[in-house]
Amino acid sequence: MLRSIKQLCGIKLGASDGDIGHVKDFYFDDQNWAVRYVVADTGSWLPKQQVLLSPHAFGTLVLSGKALPVSLTRKQIAGSPAVEQHRPVSRQYEAEYHRYYGWPYYWEGDGLWGGTRSFPVLEVPAIFSPNSPPVAVTAKPDRAEAHLRSTQAVAGYHLQASDGIAGHVCDFLVNNQSWAIEQMVVKIGHRFTGKEVLIPAGSVNRISYEESTVFVKLTTADVEQSPAHDPVENTAIA
Repeated sequence: MLRSIKQLCGIKLGASDGDIGHVKDFYFDDQNWAVRYVVADTGSWLPKQQVLLSPHAFGTLVLSGKALPVSLTRKQIAGSPAVEQHRPVSRQYEAEYHRYYGWPYYWEGDGLWGGTRSFPVLEVPAIFSPNSPPVAVTAKPDRAEAHLRSTQAVAGYHLQASDGIAGHVCDFLVNNQSWAIEQMVVKIGHRFTGKEVLIPAGSVNRISYEESTVFVKLTTADVEQSPAHDPVENTAIA
């Protein structure tokens, strides 16, 4: 099932022992197009601290009532390595974060989630300790840089086809098991009266953050003839 990133933003987050805030944003890997972290707005619980939650803490992306359940305690989350706000997430920070929780590095191996895995397994260690020997191994030098981007930031970017501007990005549809972004929702035509179409994430050639533009390996005619986006059919979050 595909779920709308836009509709998930604002959903409450519930730890195993209480609420921890709500979904603020998602960080995705712009090389493999998978959501790597849910960004939590913790409000007054952890003021002035940005909290990242790996899909390993969720397993399958399924709502429980009107909240996303997180298989961690508030104490575990509060003690996780702090990430600097308004700065890119570094691979050094990611390695420290994964060691803290005892989760494998997603950037190791050929699978979407490291090794041969195609989806994040819900596997919080039974005896949790930040001093426990890490499951993860040292990152490979040739993949030392993180490629994490904010869905909130990329939404609104122009979509550049091979022969001109074809529209702008307005949403992302993520697979609820693998956490892979499979489709982009693109608004074509007039910004207010145009229609929305679905563009496969695999058609993206690159993203230019300096130009606020997503470049795709399609023509404007290809984009215009893409399947229409049905918000009810394609973005159910029940």
